[in-house]
Formats: sequence, C-alpha cells, structure tokens
Amino acid sequence: MQHLLPQRIVCLTEETTEWLYLLGQEARIVGISGYTVRPRRAREEKPKVSAFLTAKIDKILALKPDCVFGFSDLQADIASLLIKAGVQVTVFNQRSVDEIFSVLYQVAAMVGQAEQGLAQLSCMRAELDAIAQKAAGFKRRPRVYFEEWDEPHMSTIRWVSELMGVAGGDDIFPELALQSMGRDRIIASGQTIVERAPDIVIGSLCGKKFRPEKVAARLGWQDVPAVRTGQIFEIKSADILQPGPAALTDGVAQLHRIFSQWEALHG
Repeated sequence: MQHLLPQRIVCLTEETTEWLYLLGQEARIVGISGYTVRPRRAREEKPKVSAFLTAKIDKILALKPDCVFGFSDLQADIASLLIKAGVQVTVFNQRSVDEIFSVLYQVAAMVGQAEQGLAQLSCMRAELDAIAQKAAGFKRRPRVYFEEWDEPHMSTIRWVSELMGVAGGDDIFPELALQSMGRDRIIASGQTIVERAPDIVIGSLCGKKFRPEKVAARLGWQDVPAVRTGQIFEIKSADILQPGPAALTDGVAQLHRIFSQWEALHG
C-alpha cells in the first residue's frame, strides 16, 4: 500500500508543510515555499521552490514530484504550468474553519495517515471548543478590527473572523469576511473603520511588520476606543493567516489571550 502513496511532495504554501511534519511525514516533502517558518527546521532541511504568487517551475520539475499541493485561485497559474508539464497538482481552496479541518483530513488520508490525522484534528477541535466555552463566560465581548493589509485597509478572511468569534470577540466587518478575494475585503475609507469603533485592533501583514504606533497616529483615529486605550496588537501572519494547523492552535490562542485581558478590564 505504501508505494501507492505520494513519495515526493512539493508544498507551495506553509500549511501543508506544517501538517505533514506534524504527521511525521516530512520525508515525503521535497520542496517548500520560501515563506515557510513552521516548523523552523523545514527551512534548513528542504529546498525552497516558490513564493506565493510565483514558483521556480524548472526547479520543481527537477525534483520529480509525484504530487504538488497548492492553495487558492492565486496559485492557479503555477498549477496550470505544472499540470501542462505532466505533474499531478492538488490545489485546495479552504476559507472557513470547517474547510481547514476538511482539507487537513484529506491531506492526511492522501499520505496514508487518516487515522492519526483524525486523532490530531479531534484534539484541535476539542481545544477550540474549550476556548469557546471560556469565552462564553465573558460579560462583554470586544468589537475587533483585524487588519490584513494597511495600504489600502483590508479586513480579514473568513477563518480568522470565525476564530475571533470562537476566542470571544466580534469582527466589526463580518460581511467582508465572507468575501474570499482580498480585493473584495478592501475598506474604501479609514473613516468607516473609525465609525465602527473597534475596542481592539489586531494587525497581521504578510511580508511586513505591523506597527501599532502608526495605527494610533492615523488621521482621525484618536477617538477610536482601541487607540484611546492602547489595545492595538500584532499576530504574526504565520500564526494566523495560514489556513492550517497554526491558525487552529497558536493563532486562536493568541486571539483569546488578547480578548481575555480586555474583558478582565472592561467586562
């Protein structure tokens, strides 16, 4: 049976790399994204063959992969080039917490680890339930603006919005979270954010540092509750913006910690 499973996998994004390591299947990985930081040792052990929107096609083909994992429509062009070159490509498009669980199970099954994958996912689900249970005791839930990009302002994707709900906060742009494309989550005017008066601002920018002091200095933001009370935080993109294990564990834990501290002061 083992020889029927993929033996040489290229992961074009971080979450499948992290998951295969958690499953003890890292020996199957022959190439990873240059953005990979989880686990740290993957960067030292595996060749880096892609960014997010671009990939070194020749380098990937030279690795002779029997399976390539990608994520979202944004990698459709990379997938197309590899498919034309005769490579098997699986591109996942998970946007919600339930979809993340589903994709992680599918990946585990593809490498013959369905049972172990299910056991790990059950633990993650139980941890989410435990966090939700604690958050249910909040007397007051903070209103949260989660910024995925700053110029222009972009609100966050669905799984982050859902995890904020689990952790005890309410996304001030729930309608935008339903939009899968980043361009559809752009907020035309910073004034709209000001008017929605977030109690907490969290930033997570892919590729650059989020600076709370720059948020506090934005024109017209001085009366925003989060600015007034200094409730502006960063969560690293690798911990929350990858639709995989990190978001379901470290990411949601950081959200809950921030919200619990706020609720202790304002509940």
